[in-house]
Amino acid sequence: MTRPQVPPAQRGSRRRSREFALQALYQWQLAGADAAAIEQQTSTASGFDKADRGYFSALLAGTIREAPQLERILQPYLDRKCAQLSPVERGILLMATYEFENRPDVPYRVVINEAVELAKSYGGTDGFKYVNGVLDKLAAVRRPREFVKK
Repeated sequence: MTRPQVPPAQRGSRRRSREFALQALYQWQLAGADAAAIEQQTSTASGFDKADRGYFSALLAGTIREAPQLERILQPYLDRKCAQLSPVERGILLMATYEFENRPDVPYRVVINEAVELAKSYGGTDGFKYVNGVLDKLAAVRRPREFVKK
Protein backbone atom coordinates (compact mmCIF):
# COMPACT_ATOMS: atom_id res chain seq x y z
CA MET A 1 0.00 0.00 0.00
CA THR A 2 1.44 3.34 -1.04
CA ARG A 3 0.99 6.29 1.27
CA PRO A 4 -0.14 9.55 -0.29
CA GLN A 5 2.64 12.11 -0.43
CA VAL A 6 2.06 15.25 1.59
CA PRO A 7 2.87 18.36 -0.45
CA PRO A 8 5.67 20.50 1.09
CA ALA A 9 3.31 23.43 1.61
CA GLN A 10 0.95 21.24 3.63
CA ARG A 11 3.84 19.82 5.67
CA GLY A 12 4.73 23.34 6.73
CA SER A 13 1.15 24.18 7.62
CA ARG A 14 0.83 21.00 9.69
CA ARG A 15 4.05 21.76 11.55
CA ARG A 16 2.67 25.19 12.37
CA SER A 17 -0.59 23.54 13.47
CA ARG A 18 1.35 21.34 15.87
CA GLU A 19 3.26 24.35 17.22
CA PHE A 20 0.06 26.28 17.86
CA ALA A 21 -1.62 23.18 19.31
CA LEU A 22 1.30 22.71 21.70
CA GLN A 23 1.04 26.32 22.82
CA ALA A 24 -2.70 25.90 23.32
CA LEU A 25 -2.19 22.64 25.25
CA TYR A 26 0.32 24.40 27.47
CA GLN A 27 -2.29 27.06 28.20
CA TRP A 28 -4.93 24.37 28.84
CA GLN A 29 -2.67 22.64 31.35
CA LEU A 30 -1.80 25.81 33.25
CA ALA A 31 -5.04 27.78 33.07
CA GLY A 32 -7.61 25.02 32.65
CA ALA A 33 -9.62 26.94 30.06
CA ASP A 34 -11.80 24.98 27.67
CA ALA A 35 -10.68 24.01 24.18
CA ALA A 36 -13.06 26.36 22.37
CA ALA A 37 -11.88 29.43 24.28
CA ILE A 38 -8.23 28.53 23.81
CA GLU A 39 -8.78 27.83 20.12
CA GLN A 40 -10.47 31.20 19.65
CA GLN A 41 -7.62 33.00 21.39
CA THR A 42 -4.89 31.06 19.55
CA SER A 43 -6.48 31.63 16.15
CA THR A 44 -5.76 35.35 16.48
CA ALA A 45 -2.02 34.83 17.06
CA SER A 46 0.50 36.13 14.58
CA GLY A 47 1.31 33.50 11.93
CA PHE A 48 -1.78 31.39 12.59
CA ASP A 49 -2.99 32.08 9.06
CA LYS A 50 -0.15 29.84 7.79
CA ALA A 51 -1.32 26.88 9.91
CA ASP A 52 -3.75 24.19 8.79
CA ARG A 53 -6.72 25.29 10.92
CA GLY A 54 -8.59 22.01 10.56
CA TYR A 55 -5.59 19.99 11.67
CA PHE A 56 -4.94 22.38 14.57
CA SER A 57 -8.57 22.13 15.71
CA ALA A 58 -8.56 18.34 15.52
CA LEU A 59 -5.29 18.07 17.47
CA LEU A 60 -6.33 20.49 20.16
CA ALA A 61 -9.90 19.28 20.71
CA GLY A 62 -9.01 15.61 20.34
CA THR A 63 -6.02 15.75 22.67
CA ILE A 64 -7.98 17.57 25.37
CA ARG A 65 -11.06 15.36 24.97
CA GLU A 66 -9.04 12.13 25.06
CA ALA A 67 -6.37 13.24 27.56
CA PRO A 68 -7.25 10.70 30.29
CA GLN A 69 -7.20 7.82 27.80
CA LEU A 70 -4.00 9.11 26.17
CA GLU A 71 -2.32 9.28 29.59
CA ARG A 72 -3.29 5.65 30.27
CA ILE A 73 -1.73 4.64 26.94
CA LEU A 74 1.45 6.61 27.68
CA GLN A 75 1.95 5.70 31.33
CA PRO A 76 3.67 2.31 30.83
CA TYR A 77 6.40 4.05 28.80
CA LEU A 78 7.09 6.85 31.29
CA ASP A 79 9.52 6.86 34.21
CA ARG A 80 7.16 8.99 36.30
CA LYS A 81 3.49 9.92 36.46
CA CYS A 82 2.24 11.86 33.45
CA ALA A 83 1.24 14.74 35.73
CA GLN A 84 4.87 15.06 36.86
CA LEU A 85 6.14 15.76 33.34
CA SER A 86 6.87 19.33 32.35
CA PRO A 87 3.84 20.90 30.67
CA VAL A 88 5.75 21.06 27.38
CA GLU A 89 6.78 17.40 27.38
CA ARG A 90 3.34 16.32 28.56
CA GLY A 91 1.64 18.34 25.82
CA ILE A 92 3.95 16.96 23.14
CA LEU A 93 3.52 13.36 24.30
CA LEU A 94 -0.26 13.65 24.58
CA MET A 95 -0.52 15.23 21.13
CA ALA A 96 1.77 12.62 19.53
CA THR A 97 -0.18 9.80 21.18
CA TYR A 98 -3.38 11.34 19.85
CA GLU A 99 -1.85 11.28 16.36
CA PHE A 100 -0.72 7.66 16.76
CA GLU A 101 -4.23 6.66 17.77
CA ASN A 102 -6.35 8.81 15.46
CA ARG A 103 -4.29 9.74 12.42
CA PRO A 104 -3.18 6.55 10.67
CA ASP A 105 -2.61 8.69 7.56
CA VAL A 106 0.38 10.27 9.32
CA PRO A 107 3.34 7.84 9.40
CA TYR A 108 4.66 7.12 12.88
CA ARG A 109 8.10 8.44 11.88
CA VAL A 110 6.56 11.80 11.01
CA VAL A 111 4.74 11.90 14.36
CA ILE A 112 7.99 11.17 16.23
CA ASN A 113 10.06 13.60 14.17
CA GLU A 114 7.57 16.41 14.63
CA ALA A 115 7.36 15.73 18.38
CA VAL A 116 11.16 15.74 18.71
CA GLU A 117 11.41 19.01 16.79
CA LEU A 118 8.80 20.58 19.07
CA ALA A 119 10.71 19.36 22.12
CA LYS A 120 13.95 20.82 20.76
CA SER A 121 12.27 24.18 20.15
CA TYR A 122 10.09 24.47 23.25
CA GLY A 123 11.26 21.89 25.80
CA GLY A 124 14.10 21.56 28.25
CA THR A 125 17.69 20.88 27.26
CA ASP A 126 17.41 17.11 26.89
CA GLY A 127 13.62 16.86 26.74
CA PHE A 128 13.76 15.86 23.09
CA LYS A 129 15.71 12.71 24.00
CA TYR A 130 13.06 11.72 26.51
CA VAL A 131 10.23 12.41 24.02
CA ASN A 132 12.02 10.39 21.35
CA GLY A 133 12.61 7.42 23.65
CA VAL A 134 9.02 7.30 24.89
CA LEU A 135 7.50 7.63 21.43
CA ASP A 136 9.87 5.09 19.91
CA LYS A 137 8.68 2.48 22.43
CA LEU A 138 5.05 3.52 21.99
CA ALA A 139 5.27 3.28 18.18
CA ALA A 140 6.42 -0.33 18.37
CA VAL A 141 3.21 -1.22 20.20
CA ARG A 142 0.65 1.19 18.73
CA ARG A 143 1.83 1.04 15.11
CA PRO A 144 3.33 -2.46 14.82
CA ARG A 145 2.70 -2.80 11.07
CA GLU A 146 4.67 0.35 10.35
CA PHE A 147 7.34 -0.10 12.99
CA VAL A 148 10.47 -1.87 11.86
CA LYS A 149 13.27 -1.86 14.41
CA LYS A 150 16.71 -1.50 12.87
